[in-house]
Amino acid sequence: MTTVLATGTAPAYPVHLTAPPVPDRLSRGLWLVKWILVVPHVVVLALLWPAFVVLSAVALVSILVTGRYPRAIFDFNVGVLRWTWRVSYYSYGVLGTDRYPPFTLQDVPDYPARLDIDYPGQLSRGRALVQWWLLVLPHYLVLGAFTYAGVRLADQLGRADLVLDLGLVSVLTLIVGFALLFTGRYPQGLYDLLLGISRWTLRVGGYAALMTDVYPPFRLDQGGRVEPQDTLPPAVQPAGAAPVWSAGTVTAVVAGSVAVLLGAGLGVGGGILLAAPEDGFVTSPTFTVSSSGYAVSTEPALLKGSAVDDALGTIRVRAETTDGEDVFVGIAPAADAQAYLAGVQHTELTGAFPGRDRQVNGHAPETLPQLADVWVASASGPGRRTAEVEAQPGSWVAVVMPADGSAGVKADVDVAATLPWLTPLAGGMLATGVLLLAGGAAALALAVRAASEKAR
Repeated sequence: MTTVLATGTAPAYPVHLTAPPVPDRLSRGLWLVKWILVVPHVVVLALLWPAFVVLSAVALVSILVTGRYPRAIFDFNVGVLRWTWRVSYYSYGVLGTDRYPPFTLQDVPDYPARLDIDYPGQLSRGRALVQWWLLVLPHYLVLGAFTYAGVRLADQLGRADLVLDLGLVSVLTLIVGFALLFTGRYPQGLYDLLLGISRWTLRVGGYAALMTDVYPPFRLDQGGRVEPQDTLPPAVQPAGAAPVWSAGTVTAVVAGSVAVLLGAGLGVGGGILLAAPEDGFVTSPTFTVSSSGYAVSTEPALLKGSAVDDALGTIRVRAETTDGEDVFVGIAPAADAQAYLAGVQHTELTGAFPGRDRQVNGHAPETLPQLADVWVASASGPGRRTAEVEAQPGSWVAVVMPADGSAGVKADVDVAATLPWLTPLAGGMLATGVLLLAGGAAALALAVRAASEKAR
């Protein structure tokens, strides 16, 4: 139920963020080392946030099916946002307190920074499909503009190297830090502004995470005053009661979420590897080679050792002239190719792709390429021609030139190879991904069920 306040005030928004009206007396220099002190929290949050994302996806499915956000998942996700807010308030989001944040998802009533979200009743099923990416887009743009304002400020200060590193919040907290260092006082105006930005950001975060379908206001509610719309409800959990999310269930849900994400990544990666080969070949992008001379050659490609037989199968070079003339493409041992091209005007590619090439002056070839006996694989004629050779140790060169031996060549070329190990690798990735998905989903289900039973 929406709370209606006195005349002239805004209705209560379901995301409540509070902080003291003014910061406690702060250390002048502690902010200089908070980046070290906050590392343990950063590590924990780096594990909690993947769980937040996975459980939000589970909540989306639940909302689409039942119209409700599972209560245990809701409590967990509120806890992650709450923990994030406390760390941000302590560190470089606000620098509002020197009291170290507690390691808990639960609300700590006496900690200066608090956050809570009203548990929603029935949620809109259709809106849930678009609110986290489409409906909230205007807020993303506004909050992004805050960051851009910081970029412009850094630019105006003449520090081009800071342009990509500091947004508005970072710039403001840096100013706060220097104010504390030299005056021992926190500028009240900056405190109010930073809390307003944090309040707006967390409202948008709660809405994007589907924890409410009440659209966030375009309002920068500044300051740490505990307004009626930001008053947190009293704790409903009796003193001494076990938390809904214990250390064990949190560990299980984090492990399950990481397993689900890894499994999804491995599964998608394995599927891409299986689908990538064309006729069994992994093919490079097509690139254009050209020369005013009589040929284009690669620099020698050195394949060493018996491991080549395991890593590479068949190597393929395809070429087609851009003007429709007959083309020749051949693969030869480097010494034989260089002997054939000795004294011939041609272009040698010195990189994996054209752009860094070496021009060799000379004359026309004495023998048409298709009549030379240096090639281990070759093809000539109209359209796209293909030369294939089984990978083997040695130094090799590919050559593309007009089939009639004339000057001037321009052709579209691609290089490909079969990879005998690719299919087993892709299959292993898929199998591992499926196992991780199944195991992670089971761990998530058991953890959420245990938390749900405690919530009852």
